[in-house]
Amino acid sequence: MDRLANTVRPYAWGSTTAIPELLGTAPTGEPQAELWMGAHPGAPSRVDRGDGPRPLCDAIAEDPEAELGAAAVRRFGPRLPFLFKLLAAASPLSLQVHPDLERARAGFAEEEARGVPHDAPERTYKDANHKPELLCALTAFDGLCGFRAPDETAGLLAALDVDSLKPYVDLLHARPESDALREVLTAVLSAEHTAIAETVEAATAAAGRLAAEEGPHRAAYAAYASLARHYPGDPGVIAAMLLNHVRLHPGEALYLGAGVPHAYLDGFGVEIMANSDNVLRCGLTPKHIDIPELLRVVRFESTAPAVLRPEADAGGEEVYTTPADEFRLSRYVFAPASETPATLPEGTPQVLLCTAGTAVLRDGDGTELTLRRGESAFVRADERVRLAGDGATVFRATVAV
Repeated sequence: MDRLANTVRPYAWGSTTAIPELLGTAPTGEPQAELWMGAHPGAPSRVDRGDGPRPLCDAIAEDPEAELGAAAVRRFGPRLPFLFKLLAAASPLSLQVHPDLERARAGFAEEEARGVPHDAPERTYKDANHKPELLCALTAFDGLCGFRAPDETAGLLAALDVDSLKPYVDLLHARPESDALREVLTAVLSAEHTAIAETVEAATAAAGRLAAEEGPHRAAYAAYASLARHYPGDPGVIAAMLLNHVRLHPGEALYLGAGVPHAYLDGFGVEIMANSDNVLRCGLTPKHIDIPELLRVVRFESTAPAVLRPEADAGGEEVYTTPADEFRLSRYVFAPASETPATLPEGTPQVLLCTAGTAVLRDGDGTELTLRRGESAFVRADERVRLAGDGATVFRATVAV
């Protein structure tokens, strides 16, 4: 068992208070957007096994099968296949989509063959992996996820009563679903800058008015108006209006597979994803947008956000079930002064994060490791560990193999 020392990423959209409050540290006044737990080379956690702190990825490289388990090494190679995070959004992240594994491999190979530098702003594929992800809310969490049904979106846009949106309304009514969504998104992202900025301004003002009225899309209109305050004139604001608005309550989660456009807007949660940096942006960003590649990757179909709730097994583990192989997220919730420990499954690598109360890990030799709010630990695949808690909530991130 290793206590983890983790790195905070100071992205501009991050909250200044959420992560410090959980960790029990003083805010710095700067945004603290994400805290990374794992062995991603960009910011690996550090462990100390008696010879000083060192990156977890280095410890794994010395004996991958002991650290990760034989099954995980056979399936994913000698590296931890997931990244676990705290994510604290105080303002919207970019509207984005992730490729499937086949397209990630092909796109990476194409850019490698063209000699596009990995750090070039126009580089789309940073690696050859896909990036399924799961976000579980610790507080109320707002986001956008998947295309709304075209007829419903046509009604939402028509209610704004903006002349320059009417061609999009007509397309959404007249064309088959996939064609309608593709043509409208393409038109929005390809529009002349001044014209689309004027459309965004008018649509934002109308959305602000409708957000103050009763109606089925009141929360969505409020979200779109907020987006425009952060990204005035950005065509991504209109693109966002094609998507479902979703609000997660604490403990609820959202799974995002390949090709599903999405954006996180506001809130605090834990996130787990396959190890990849492949992001194709659709808007709400000053960064490069590769429209032709984006249109190859997006799934142009309406989907209702699949809000997940954990399902408890006989051992008290509450599991968030997803189709991803690279990761599996679950949690244990202990009553105050609970004396009934849980035996954690072994054979796979585990990252444990305590988000409430106090938890105690005990291995087969009787060694104990205490985790308080915001503290995390790595458990090797060859360790057998029991977990107990005093009013504790502990998230368990591992591999689904």
